[in-house]
Amino acid sequence: MTGTDESRDVPGGRRRTVLISGASIAGPALAFWLNRYGFAVTVVEKAGALREGGYPIDVRGTALDVVRRMGILPRLRDAHIDLRRLTFLDEDGAEVTSLAPHTVTGGVAGADLEVRRGALADALHSAVRDDVEFLFDDSIDTLDQHRHGVDVTFRRGGSRTFDLVVGADGLHSHTRGLVFGPEDRFHRYLGYCFAGFTLPNTFGLVRETTMWNAPGRAAVLYAVGDGDDVHGFLNFARRQPPLAAFRDPEAQRDLVEAVFADAGWEVPGMLAAMRAADDLFFDVVSQIRMPRWADGRVALVGDAAYAPSFLTGQGSSLALVGAYMLAGSLAAERDHTAAFAAYERDSRPFVTLNQDLVGTGDALLFPTTARALEERNALLRGLAATPPATEGRPAHAALVLPEFTPTAALSSGRADV
Repeated sequence: MTGTDESRDVPGGRRRTVLISGASIAGPALAFWLNRYGFAVTVVEKAGALREGGYPIDVRGTALDVVRRMGILPRLRDAHIDLRRLTFLDEDGAEVTSLAPHTVTGGVAGADLEVRRGALADALHSAVRDDVEFLFDDSIDTLDQHRHGVDVTFRRGGSRTFDLVVGADGLHSHTRGLVFGPEDRFHRYLGYCFAGFTLPNTFGLVRETTMWNAPGRAAVLYAVGDGDDVHGFLNFARRQPPLAAFRDPEAQRDLVEAVFADAGWEVPGMLAAMRAADDLFFDVVSQIRMPRWADGRVALVGDAAYAPSFLTGQGSSLALVGAYMLAGSLAAERDHTAAFAAYERDSRPFVTLNQDLVGTGDALLFPTTARALEERNALLRGLAATPPATEGRPAHAALVLPEFTPTAALSSGRADV
């Protein structure tokens, strides 16, 4: 398509329209920057409202610069959890060591942020809700790309045409499936499964995490404050993903109970709480690795394009940085194909560095053999005497955010899309 042909798609004075699927982290962040650059943005979200609370997530390195530029850093500082310690226990429940969480995560105390996922999502939504259209309790049903745009039909009925569509709908992205094909083409299983849920804080935990380990198994209690509840996690190694369990919550509970049936410490009580929990979240530990993040007029951002897994602690940070880079590239380029190419060219090295933090073999926190667990524990005891780091891992800040200059066509309401 030539630039002359494309210019006919957007009459003079009309803003380019973008539909974003997903209103968690990447979606609202992208909406914020696109709106600032003059796009007309719609966000569709399958949930009926923003999800409150949720598990803690990290914002580090380059992502801190993104939220600073958005003006929401003070609000996130107020929501910072500030965990005091991370305690490791052996299979008998005896303490291995207790240390500052940043010693293990590679973060920097006093600089990095840890907030509930809901707190970050709410801050992002609040920053853009008055300027962007949000459609909750709905989702994309079909997409049909053509030379003038993307025809979209919605699950709740109705159809509209947008200049561009972006999937920001997570690890199991529906948008990715519609455009790029089945998830198994891009899914990299990392050898672990986990179940997360909340349970009563009968343990006296306050802003701290306690982790019990046996070879190939871990049980975690995570208290983000001094409230009545804690987050519980049961993580275990498995050679192949339990595909059948994803279709049946009861099968998920049965699987986790079987894996931890002989475990001690507080695990029996955690299993009982999991059985009764109404917020059980079960999934595999995995990444999304794609050869390209755009096809025609549709692009992906955040976990939908490059989920790094929670083992890296960089999922939310990559989502924030990716949203900034995608929006800026669309603003700086007259043609969406060139913009998507620039987004990938300038972002992929940063993404790859952070995805590669998982390394190869067993994850440090979840050894799968008795020997690996002994070595891990010895390493942790040594870390307990290590002075606090003053710099984070290089991958966290490997990208310096560029300044984007919108094209003259975009700033005047015209663009070749």
